[in-house]
Amino acid sequence: MTLPSNRPVNAIGVVGAIVSMSFAYFYLQSHLGLEACPLCLIDRGLVIAIGVSFLLAWVHNPKQWGQRIYSGVALLFSVFGIAVCWRHLWLQNLPKDQVPECSPGLDYMLETFPIGETLRIIFNSAGECADIQWSLMGLSIPAQTLLVFIGFSLLSLLQMLRKQP
Repeated sequence: MTLPSNRPVNAIGVVGAIVSMSFAYFYLQSHLGLEACPLCLIDRGLVIAIGVSFLLAWVHNPKQWGQRIYSGVALLFSVFGIAVCWRHLWLQNLPKDQVPECSPGLDYMLETFPIGETLRIIFNSAGECADIQWSLMGLSIPAQTLLVFIGFSLLSLLQMLRKQP
């Protein structure tokens, strides 16, 4: 079986990121009026970073080691995304009395605290992330996003482990 060249596979990653971001912004946020919680915003940033990794790999079109580096970066962001989604799903499945308190607004935290402190606050509080605002086929938004990150991980692994065409 002959695998496709690197460019179409990288293009799939770029298109996947664009479709994911478009769905989140145009449908969930603009059409349904759902506000993204802090963990959702982190997920969006990671999807953008993955899309940029695939875009750079598509434009640069390096040989095998270059592809592995770009794919490794995309895989790293995907693993971070999986971890954020896992935390988000854990929060959503806590009993109501165990949900942590809500964090201050993300804009306020970014203006007031260093990024490390902001992330610590988000991951230790973010009670607002426990709300399930919308679901599709029984999957909440973080569950759907987890599937997206798993897809990006598999695409990254395909690029990393395959032999040059």
